[in-house]
Amino acid sequence: MNRGSKEAEIMDFLQERVFQPILSSPAASERLKQGVRLTITRMSQRDSAGMIHYFWSAIVGTERANSFAAQMRREGFERFEEAIDNFKARFEKPKTIKPAR
Repeated sequence: MNRGSKEAEIMDFLQERVFQPILSSPAASERLKQGVRLTITRMSQRDSAGMIHYFWSAIVGTERANSFAAQMRREGFERFEEAIDNFKARFEKPKTIKPAR
């Protein structure tokens, strides 16, 4: 991923707002940290359009995504849902959104 790229911009935004607060917290459960690392891996395998779609799919939510978001909230961390307004302002929403797998 090129550091000036749209992909890097998206990952930097999510790292700051969602991922790093969890990964750097001694209070975050290992299960939550593993989920964040998996999300980072999955997003890193996509181009910018795929990353944006993945973000929106996580918000639309499958049962698993909803469960993960609930765990983030229980542990006191910001979820994708809390970052949505800033994300929407910076990155264009796809026309069609399918739940992430």
